[in-house]
Amino acid sequence: MTADSSTPTSGTPTSGTPAPLLLLADTSDQPMTPGAAVLRMETTSSRVGLFDGVWWPRSRAIETQLPGLIVALTTRLGPIARVGLDASAWDHAPGHMVIDDRTVRIDWSAVDDHTMIITRGPQDHFSFLVIPPHADASAARAAMTMAVQDDNCTSAEQILTDTGITPA
Repeated sequence: MTADSSTPTSGTPTSGTPAPLLLLADTSDQPMTPGAAVLRMETTSSRVGLFDGVWWPRSRAIETQLPGLIVALTTRLGPIARVGLDASAWDHAPGHMVIDDRTVRIDWSAVDDHTMIITRGPQDHFSFLVIPPHADASAARAAMTMAVQDDNCTSAEQILTDTGITPA
């Protein structure tokens, strides 16, 4: 998984207040290597726009792709409770996975909208564009850039179309 060790925060925790929002650094300038998941998450706390991040798994095998993403997100954001995914994008559809001794519930949808919802707490949701594994690296990079712009209101389907990525 491509990740950066710097972790900006939105504040300092105090007793009785929630932990600060920890954000992943922008790693879009790092090389993409075959077999690695590539993650890009917007690096501001404004959360304006349709997507909070983008994930580019390298295969349809959820059991090999999701754990690395969850570990990276947990390190930066805190415990992840659930993940919402499109069933048509994956070879298997388990109801949960145990990752680093924590059970993460997986909710499956038949919508086929190329998105993923990460739930950290009862009202803390992050929306991700999921780029199909077969996407060309330059098209994937263009889709990542487009999706995490602060003012982006373009749907996942349109982003994929605009960047030349055909859904699988």
